[in-house]
Amino acid sequence: MSRLKSFLLLFLALFSATASIKVEELNEEFTEALLLRPLPDRKVLAHFHFRSSAPPSQRYGRHHHIFPKSIYQLVRKFQVREMELSFTQGRWNYERWGGFDPISSSNAKPPGVELWAEFDVPHDQVDDSWKNLTHALSGLFCASINFLERSTSYSAPHWSFGSASGKLRYGTLPREAVCTENLTPWLKLLPCRDKAGLSLLMDRPSIYRGYYHSQRLHLKSDESDASETSTGIVLEQTLTVVLRPDTFSGKVLQPNWSLSSLFGRSVSGKCSLSSSSNVYVQFEQNLVSAWDKLREASEASDNAISVGEGFQDNPLFELSLPPKRVIRESGNFQKAGSILYEFSVEDSNQFKPFDLRLNWKVPVAWSSPQAPLQASRFLLGSGNERGAIAISMKSTRSTDNVERTGAYDGEPQSSTENMEKILVSPSEDKVSTGVLEMILRLPCSVRTAALTLEFDKGFLHIDEYPPDANQGFDIPSAVIHFADFVANMSFHENSLNQVPILSKLQEEVPVISYTEVLLVPLTTPDFSMPYNVITITCTVFALYFGSLLNALRRRVGEEEKLLSGKGARKAGPLTLMISKLAAKLRGKPWEPPEQSDSGRSSSKYKLIAKVALVAGVAAAWQFYFQ
Repeated sequence: MSRLKSFLLLFLALFSATASIKVEELNEEFTEALLLRPLPDRKVLAHFHFRSSAPPSQRYGRHHHIFPKSIYQLVRKFQVREMELSFTQGRWNYERWGGFDPISSSNAKPPGVELWAEFDVPHDQVDDSWKNLTHALSGLFCASINFLERSTSYSAPHWSFGSASGKLRYGTLPREAVCTENLTPWLKLLPCRDKAGLSLLMDRPSIYRGYYHSQRLHLKSDESDASETSTGIVLEQTLTVVLRPDTFSGKVLQPNWSLSSLFGRSVSGKCSLSSSSNVYVQFEQNLVSAWDKLREASEASDNAISVGEGFQDNPLFELSLPPKRVIRESGNFQKAGSILYEFSVEDSNQFKPFDLRLNWKVPVAWSSPQAPLQASRFLLGSGNERGAIAISMKSTRSTDNVERTGAYDGEPQSSTENMEKILVSPSEDKVSTGVLEMILRLPCSVRTAALTLEFDKGFLHIDEYPPDANQGFDIPSAVIHFADFVANMSFHENSLNQVPILSKLQEEVPVISYTEVLLVPLTTPDFSMPYNVITITCTVFALYFGSLLNALRRRVGEEEKLLSGKGARKAGPLTLMISKLAAKLRGKPWEPPEQSDSGRSSSKYKLIAKVALVAGVAAAWQFYFQ
């Protein structure tokens, strides 16, 4: 009876553990998606989107089955409220690839490494949490993020990222090289890594030969909130790549492409732990508008089928697979909305892989939506004493539709009325870096605007120069935030909010642009002089002491030989014969005559005196130069 009772208790324990695991699995979610977009300059944008979510640990415990444990430990230990980390190679082309859409506003990052994090700790502990976080991320992603621990490498902006708590820290490493060592740990955070699902397409040579590559990790957590409305932790991993297809169909046509031609691989199934796995092909609203104009001007416009209304007889392009559904964005009275073709990879396998192909039928030209201003940054001045940094902003709107005012009639104006607020955090030598934040309000009639900041170049301590100091110092990209503009997409169907990537595209994202990275040359001392002095001094000392010791050792050997020779010459053959005869007469064995040790002792005293003299000279030399 006792055995049966223990068996029932064990069965109930196992059943309850299994039930709890199922509950946790139901509350954890992982989705994957890929968005492909043709670009006007014969390139293709590929945007991978992976989303992992975990429920609050206060209600469901700390054990997770899908969510990466290393990320949860970072949030738990350092009290991270929100964090974003990006590794970028190349620079986003705002003029050709656009700057007023959700993807460019969120995933167009500056070259190198960018990290910002907001903590849920007291103000006096923010810097310590930041330093510990940089070290943890450096080991996790195999990068030099730990260099951001120094107070001269990060800042605390107030307006740039929409956080006024004062607990946000921001830092960049413009010269950080991005390679597969950073992508591999990023892929390890995925449940299926790169073994199944859409991550199978991440072939290293195909990704790193692109014109632009940015892997991004965005984390948002409300673990510190114990209320019932807390959502837990949401982790978004995105990889944005700009590729150029290898196939060309003429000088005026867009190149045809497929997944296998872009990445060298095809999808052989979804990740088994993913709740949804879809591929989207997006056609921008300017492309749709351009096609509508061509259709209206054609003679067969009555029989033509507009984009999005049909699939088999589409006169603009041809897709190798039928889409699951066609999603059209809500347009306005001026332009039509963009179009998304949705494909599912759940039915694909090794014998029937998913390899979507796009073929263009007619030539078409369009432009991507632009931000209100295009910003660029450059250096002014010459010499190694003074300089200036200039940020030039040029309007992207047509001047024909802009009403000109009397104040701005094409003549350059110098005005401070457009500056609403300014916040300057002056730098402290060897303590903190300087930050300049400004809020500008420019009228619509402004064509160009320029901001110039003059500076004086100074000398640093020799220990503060990097190993390649003659190359110069990198100044991170400036962040331009268009506060009154948001980039998002709107759809008619409310059910699309359940799809993570479509829900992300509908969020109102602030329009943000980054300028170029500046390389500022500073006056550097002649690093060869200390090297030459040290080399010559060490050479002289080595030659002097080496030659001296060698001479002393050789002289001792020569003196010993000389003394032994003198003793042998003093005891001639007649003396030896007489000593041998006397020993024989006395009946004792013959012994050779002993030589005097006075010569040896004198040579030893001379050697000791010379060594003492050399040691005294060395001690006096060192005392004199100290």
